[in-house]
Amino acid sequence: MKKYTDTGKKDTRSGFGAGLLEAGRKDPRVLALTADLKGSLKMDAFAAEFPDRFIQCGIAEANMVGAAAGLAISGKIPFIGSFAEFVTGRVYDQVRQAVAYGKANVKIASSHAGITLGEDGATHQTMEDIALMRALPGMVVINPCDFNQTKAATLAAAAWDGPVYLRFGRPGVPNFTPEDQEFIIGKALVMNEGADVTILATGHLVWESLLAAEQLEAEGISAEVLDIATIKPLDEQAILASVGKTGAVVIAEEHNSAGGLGEAVAGLLVREAPAPAEFINGGDRFGQTGTPSALMKAYGLDAEHIAEAARKAVGRK
Repeated sequence: MKKYTDTGKKDTRSGFGAGLLEAGRKDPRVLALTADLKGSLKMDAFAAEFPDRFIQCGIAEANMVGAAAGLAISGKIPFIGSFAEFVTGRVYDQVRQAVAYGKANVKIASSHAGITLGEDGATHQTMEDIALMRALPGMVVINPCDFNQTKAATLAAAAWDGPVYLRFGRPGVPNFTPEDQEFIIGKALVMNEGADVTILATGHLVWESLLAAEQLEAEGISAEVLDIATIKPLDEQAILASVGKTGAVVIAEEHNSAGGLGEAVAGLLVREAPAPAEFINGGDRFGQTGTPSALMKAYGLDAEHIAEAARKAVGRK
């Protein structure tokens, strides 16, 4: 089993800020817009270095999306940033009509996604954003797992021609992927090789899945862990190869049960290679107030629950 080391906790939104700054240095077409959340989106360094390429839109998310679409049409590469709830649910019509329908080269940077937003509660937590963005034709959906991968994904998004949804979080989480990595949109990464069960994880649950794999290894269960950072387009070949080898699968995500990675994988397996599957997600419910760690445990989004799901999947083979 390949081991990964936690080099220190960092929030993935800071990975976005680092990637945005580097993208801005590489390409003068890169712009940044935010809806009164420059600090929360870690856009401060970009705004300081490129003040003429930073636009503070105020609390007017719909206008921000429209402005970004116009800038994209004129040849710019705009990144728009806000909380995940505000830049998906609040402005879905604008994203659909001005960005997705027109295939505008807009990058939607959504921070504070999932229940790990914590104490702000259900009104600010979004557990349905991946479903919303997956439903839009042509929209790329990326949910990286740590600081380093988020930085690399931001650079990849800047180079991608077309709309991209980038999802990241607020709390500090283990930073364990390579610092100098290249992020390839649409490619899954095999984090651990295994023979008995496949664990497909995205975002914050990749690290939890690696911890679960260690628990399972001690029990004699060999778990293969894949990091599905790109949820759309899905790396179908990698998923089918892994599940074809192990014969059982667990899909783990910090998202509702509807419309996320789990249903995307389930649809693939039903079409191509049915296998026993267990799902780790937030269920059909809203978030609630609490600390990120307490909420992850309460919603069953931790290593212990992933390991238990893997045991069930193996037992169903």
